[in-house]
Amino acid sequence: MIARRKKVRIETERLSLRLPVHSDFRAWSWLRDSSAEFLQPWEPVWAGDHLTRKSFTNRVYWAQRSVAQGTALPLFLIRRSDDTLLGAITLDNIRRGPAQAGTLGYWIGQGHTRQGYMLEAIQAIGHYAFRELDLSRLEAACLPENIASRGVLEKAGFKYEGVAQSYLQIGGRWRNHVLYAMLRADRRGRTNAG
Repeated sequence: MIARRKKVRIETERLSLRLPVHSDFRAWSWLRDSSAEFLQPWEPVWAGDHLTRKSFTNRVYWAQRSVAQGTALPLFLIRRSDDTLLGAITLDNIRRGPAQAGTLGYWIGQGHTRQGYMLEAIQAIGHYAFRELDLSRLEAACLPENIASRGVLEKAGFKYEGVAQSYLQIGGRWRNHVLYAMLRADRRGRTNAG
């Protein structure tokens, strides 16, 4: 279990992956708002207050509680060269006991796509999950037509496992998702891209 009030920070070649803090609000709300048309086809419908300071404050407190309880690891992707927020990655639904698994979710601002940032983040959180959290399995799901998301998962070493019918509500309707997983003991297919 992750210790209470632990400061989680994962460093990669170009990124710092860290918990959100209150001072991230403006950068986060601007990035989400300016990328809304790009992000919304792949995400659940945003609540009416999604981009408000109150909603963001709740998100920061949820992140702190989740890390303290060991149930999730919600991290922002910060480009180290200029301290710019690029997106977020969350290892959620961390299950202990016989499962030792977690579910990966992520998003990136429209202006930061296709530059390898998310691949770098997924590889880093995978390494952290297997080595530091002692997980055995990471799962991820995306819409079948989300070719970019499928591609980054496959490049990171995730393997296709099948289709989950009516997996999540996206755009207000139940949608099938393709399922991927990465196993600590089965690293075939992992690339050195990044």
